[in-house]
Amino acid sequence: MEHIVIIGNGIAGITCARHIRKNSDAKITVISAESDYFFSRTALMYVYMGHMKWNHLKPYEDWFWKKNRIELKKTWVDSIDFEEKTLQFSSEETMSYDKLVLATGSVYNKFGWKGQDLNGVQGLVSKQDLELLEENTQNCKKAVIIGGGLIGIELAEMLKTRNIEVTFLIREEAFWHNVLPIQDAKMISKHIKSHGVDLREKTELDKIIGDENGSVKSIITKLGEEIECQLVGLCTGVRPNIDFLKKSALETDKGILVNEFLQTNIKDVYAIGDCVQLREPLPHRKPIEAVWYAGRMMGETLAQTLTGNAMKYKPGNWFNSAKFFDIEYQTYGNVSAKPGGNEMHFHWQHKDNTKAITIAFDANSNKFLGINTFGIRMRHVIFDQWLNENRKIDHVLANLKQANFDPEFYTRYEKDIFKSFKENLKKS
Repeated sequence: MEHIVIIGNGIAGITCARHIRKNSDAKITVISAESDYFFSRTALMYVYMGHMKWNHLKPYEDWFWKKNRIELKKTWVDSIDFEEKTLQFSSEETMSYDKLVLATGSVYNKFGWKGQDLNGVQGLVSKQDLELLEENTQNCKKAVIIGGGLIGIELAEMLKTRNIEVTFLIREEAFWHNVLPIQDAKMISKHIKSHGVDLREKTELDKIIGDENGSVKSIITKLGEEIECQLVGLCTGVRPNIDFLKKSALETDKGILVNEFLQTNIKDVYAIGDCVQLREPLPHRKPIEAVWYAGRMMGETLAQTLTGNAMKYKPGNWFNSAKFFDIEYQTYGNVSAKPGGNEMHFHWQHKDNTKAITIAFDANSNKFLGINTFGIRMRHVIFDQWLNENRKIDHVLANLKQANFDPEFYTRYEKDIFKSFKENLKKS
């Protein structure tokens, strides 16, 4: 019986295992040292905030794995002998495989700051990071978060529920402006500040200062200001978790290099999820996409190939979602942070500063390019259809009601949005 081994029990690895089992009787082993069972990583914050218990994060009952003949092994993989198709574990055990799937995820970035390894300095990616955060915030009064990404704002919300004072340092002139257009970024910055977070734009970390016990006591910004704190959250993005593979025959760059079938340069070895770097990404897609949706799609795609139906990875139109305190965010298609060429933006924002949309379109053809939506839930399938059909912005605005996914009796804003667009056209 063919033995397929998957290293990593995140969304990519587990989706792959489940879909292999749907189509095959192969022996499947999933290896991870992080947790006994697959859990919803995007919900880690809610355990810390007291909204959920750890067991609530498991999408499947514990008996699910045995029933579906998916063997789970909790251990670290120290090294891989690709020629002999053998894994070496930290316990000194070994395991052979016929096909290997690398789904090792990502780890948080460190950029060589002085003091970055002090007690009380950490990121937030894994279950172990969450457990460390519980320990590090037992007597914490003040925290400093470095970096303006999605993990940073999650950590800020988490800490505020424990009445911990938060200072948030970001390099950009507004929150996540490397991703969001300036109007969207400024709205989110304002919203973050409204929740009592001391958000400092255009401010970078210089070094972290420790006390006599090796614990953090303050940070120094590049402007020379010292900020007292007992916790430093490093939230300056993530990178592929591939350090243990760097000296092997596997071809890597920033991530594990794969082709359109998610194959590496080594026969019978594949890679999916956050650890992957596509050799030839599709237009408007990045070679590394460390997002939940991409991991799930890669897992589904590779399972087809591994069970005899060779399938190329085709992620389609870009989409993602997140939450900024009280504001839900969705994006479909491509909305550039700093539009150039023919890309134009139409921006509408409600007077309460918690609802907005930004639509990107081609100034010459009026072709719809993408949308950011804040505080208004939209249907993925509708925007995906409009993008595939190369619809014009006029069609999108005229039919925006079709895409609205808010429940019945929610206030609708389509008329205001359409009216605002027409007024902007007149002005221009």
